[in-house]
This record gives sequence, structure tokens and C-alpha cells, in this order.
Amino acid sequence: MKYNIIVFSFFISLLVISCQQEHSKLTNTNETTFSDPLPSWNDNLTKQSIIGFVTKTISKSSSDFVNEADRIAVFDNDGTLWGEQPMYFQLAYAIDYIKKEVPNHPEWKTKEPFKSLLAGDLNGVMKGGEKALLEMLMVSHAGMSAEEFEQSVSEWLETATHPKTGKPYNQMIYQPMVELLEYLRANGYKTFIVSGGGIDFMRVWTEKAYGIPPYQVIGSSIKSKYEVIDGIPVITKLPEINFIDDKEGKPIGIYQNIGKRPIFASGNSDGDYEMLEYTIKGSGPRFGMIIHHTDSIREYAYDRNSPIGRLSKGLDDAEKNNWLVVDMESDWKVIYPFDLK
Repeated sequence: MKYNIIVFSFFISLLVISCQQEHSKLTNTNETTFSDPLPSWNDNLTKQSIIGFVTKTISKSSSDFVNEADRIAVFDNDGTLWGEQPMYFQLAYAIDYIKKEVPNHPEWKTKEPFKSLLAGDLNGVMKGGEKALLEMLMVSHAGMSAEEFEQSVSEWLETATHPKTGKPYNQMIYQPMVELLEYLRANGYKTFIVSGGGIDFMRVWTEKAYGIPPYQVIGSSIKSKYEVIDGIPVITKLPEINFIDDKEGKPIGIYQNIGKRPIFASGNSDGDYEMLEYTIKGSGPRFGMIIHHTDSIREYAYDRNSPIGRLSKGLDDAEKNNWLVVDMESDWKVIYPFDLK
């Protein structure tokens, strides 16, 4: 009996020590997690403004407390969550797709904007304006099933690299913004992408990159049709625009897909102006944020005169609208995830 008591005491001691060690691990983890929720942001007023807003909206003792069901945060994607220079990344995908498929489309050799593209004349492509770009994006979708398009984008992401950084495009996401998304979700916010980019293109990779599932992605789309092929139900893409999720289209996309006015919105260009305006004009606490590309060394510096991600009206009206302008050069310690030391 004495032996059994000794053995039992020994196992109890091991259990207590194990629990103490586990508690210590959890305590240390929590301290690391919550001591600085935005470690890639410099410690200044910009960071304090974000944390201050989140803190007051989740504190039940605050007059600005927001019920969890109403904590909706929306983000543009191109130029806000990942890069967009020297061209929209989805356009880079479309260009690579067209070059690969040209043997199956000899008519492209004499038809614009494909003729200029195949000749390496991107300026000639751009002369066609939005119509030319939309046509290129449509042909990179049309005729494919949803599954075929997803596979095509996935394969492209595995091999394509950015011309300046040499990084795969899905590593060109902004580490400070990934941290912000995680911080918001940890505090009961639901995070949505509301982007002018193609909804199907984004849905392939956003969950892995940002933790945002496909059903929380709103974007531009082309029409599709339902058909049964060899007994299998299939969604097939058509060469026809369905919805453009840009400018005034963004509040419409939010209304139609979310059904609630956000309380937090972030963008980087005048294409996001209406989304920010729609967000901050609601009642209760509101937060609008613009990512200003000011870092020509680590990324790109551009705003008013850029053909991509042009930011002019948003800069002019930021102060009167009480929008926070994030200066990438001075507010972010790092740009991309693998820049972390």
C-alpha cells in the first residue's frame, strides 16, 4: 500500500509540474500576442489611432462599444493588402495566359489589344484604355469551368514572379496589413475584401494569404452559366461583364453581399473613395484609412499622377473626412512577410 501511495504521489507531482509548464507557456504566448498586436507597425500616432479605435469598440464600458455582429471591416485588395505596381497582378496573369494560348487563337495576332501585347508594346495595350484591359481579363476567364480557372490561377502563382522583387506574387502581400486583419478578427471583427479585382481570381488564394475565406470576398465578375456536361453540373464562364466592383460599385457590392454598413474601411486609391465615404457616414464610431505609397526604396512611391492606384481626391479630402493616412515609409517597419528579421 505504501508503494502504491508513493507511485500515485509521483504521478500527481508530474501532472502538477506539467500543468505549471503549460500554464507558463500559455502565459508567455499571450504576453507575446497581446503586448503588441501590430509588431510590424512603428510605434507612433498611426498605430495608436488604430488600436485606440478597436479598443473602444470592443469595451463594453465604452460609449463607443459596438456589438460583435456589427463589427464589419472592409479592405480593398490591390495596393491595400498586396502590391499593384508596375501593373495589376491579375493583368500580369492575363498577359501570361494570352501568350500561352496564342497558338489556339491566331486571330489575336492581328487584333488589338492582343497584337500590341504579343509585340511587347504595353504602351500600345494601355492606349486601349479600360475596354482593352477588360477584354484581356475576359479572355483569360471565358470558356473555362470554375475549377479549370482555379487551377490555372494556382499554377500561375506557383511559377510567376514579380519583375522588381523576384518574389512570387502571393508573397507580395503587406505584412502590416496581414497583422491588422488578424488583430481585428481576434477582437470579433469580420473582415471582407471589397476590390475592383476579379472575384474568382482572388478567391483562389485569399484565405491562405489573409485568412479571408472565399465567401467574404467581393470583387468584379464576368457572367457565368450553369450546364450539365457528361452528367456533371458545371459553372462555365462567359465573355461578358457582370459587375464592376470599383468606385460607386463598392458600396453597392457591400450592400448586396454583406447587408450591413461597415464601421472600418481601408483603401489606397480614389477608386476606394466611395467605399470610405459610405463607411464613415454611418452612425456611431467609424474608421476610414488610406494606404499612401510613399516608399520608393522598399516598394513604390506614387499617388496623384499614377495610372495605377491613382490617389488625389482621397488625399485632398482625407483631413476633412477624418480618414487616417498611413505613410508606408514612416509607419511600417517592414513591407512583405519575408522581410521580417
